[in-house]
Parts: sequence; structure tokens; C-alpha cells
Amino acid sequence: MQYFIGIVPSDDYKSKVLKFQKHWTNNSLPDVVEPHITIKAQGGLTPEKDWLKKVENVCKTTLPFKVKINKPAFFGVSVLFLSVESNEIFELHRKIVNEVSPEKYLIKKYMELDDYVPHLTLGQTHWGLSSEELKEMAQFSDEQLSPYPSFEVDFLRVYQEIQPNKYRKYIDIPLAN
Repeated sequence: MQYFIGIVPSDDYKSKVLKFQKHWTNNSLPDVVEPHITIKAQGGLTPEKDWLKKVENVCKTTLPFKVKINKPAFFGVSVLFLSVESNEIFELHRKIVNEVSPEKYLIKKYMELDDYVPHLTLGQTHWGLSSEELKEMAQFSDEQLSPYPSFEVDFLRVYQEIQPNKYRKYIDIPLAN
């Protein structure tokens, strides 16, 4: 059983992204997890959940902050995502990774700390799309997903793997008031 931690966009924008993702019938990503921005990947988030209190403590001292969704971009030719702008998101990511303190090889594996790039994945070859479909998706994303919203982050969502490659909400953790 695996966990990860993310930021969820507004319900309206989340629905818009989901509808866009489902337009590509080969895109199985919507069956895996709802649209989100990963703050902390699976590394170090063990089934015993001793990390959960540490994450809650970081959240208690983190004020709500703004995130801006922006234009599509690629990781290589296999992942299409919407870029994310926010200074605070990097600091929150760093604090959580440092508190959870996964082993160095897990930090590298999940591209955390210096390799962290906040993003909202639209599709990837791993979840059924070809590189050509991703290029097509990128062409339509600007017209169908803009204007790109800004929204306030006032909680983090912990996702739990309920069966292989299916993640659902486990718990929401509020940020400081």
C-alpha cells in the first residue's frame, strides 16, 4: 500500500482537466488518480504512517498560499503536464521531504528536492498514450484548459493506493489558519 501527497485544484478546474483527459480514450491516467499537483511522492511514506504526524506538523506551521497553473510542457516525449508557478510550493515540498526523510535513493527515484518540478500531469505514455497523442493533446490544451487559474492552497490531500495503480483520497490536512 502506497501513499503520496498532493494539492488539488478547484473543483471546477479539476472537472475541466478530467473532461479534457478523458477525451483521449487511451488515457488511463483519469482511472489512476484525480488531477493534482504532487507535493511529496511515495518515497518514505510507509504503511505504518509514522510520517503522517510529521506532515501534519509541517502543515500546522504553513500558511495558505497561491498557486498559478500555466502553459503545457513536456518531460521528454513521454509526459505532458501543465506547469505550476509558486514560490511557496518549493519550500513546502522541501520541508515535508526533510521531515519524512526518505533514503537518498528514493529522493532521486521520485525526483524530489533539487529535481522537484511542480506540475499537473495531463497524460503520459506510461498510462496508455503515444508520444503523438501527447503532442496532439498539447496542441489542444491551450485552447481547452485556458485561462489558466490561480487558486489558494489551504490543505494538502494524502492519497492512498487502494489497489494497484488506483489512488483515492485518504485524508485532507489543513494548512495553518
